[in-house]
Amino acid sequence: MRADPPELAAIFAGGFVGTIARAELDHVLPVSPGSWPWSTFIVNIAGAFALGYFTTRLQERLPLSAFRRPLLGTGLCGALTTFSTMQLELLRMLDGGLVALAAAYALVSVVAGFGAVAVATNIVRRARVSK
Repeated sequence: MRADPPELAAIFAGGFVGTIARAELDHVLPVSPGSWPWSTFIVNIAGAFALGYFTTRLQERLPLSAFRRPLLGTGLCGALTTFSTMQLELLRMLDGGLVALAAAYALVSVVAGFGAVAVATNIVRRARVSK
């Protein structure tokens, strides 16, 4: 398997934008110990929505492109979402004895993420196709 420099550049460009967006939101909404981590929650749900939208639109509505998926899916959505941070936040909540908060955060995050993908997919599929 060979590296494809233009594809890697697309991933890098999308990843740069996603990382900056996530970092800026972390700056605006810092996480306090023992509270709901809003910045992580928001980027994960927004990323799930964007991934559902992009995947459906790119697969079902637009001509194939070698760079759209790496740019938007792998790069942007991959860098925007941060499920590893979510895991660390859950472990910190559990270590702090905040079992109910951790359970609620995990459940709401997963349900809202699946819901966001479903909504985004339905938006793309219900949109009129212009001819």
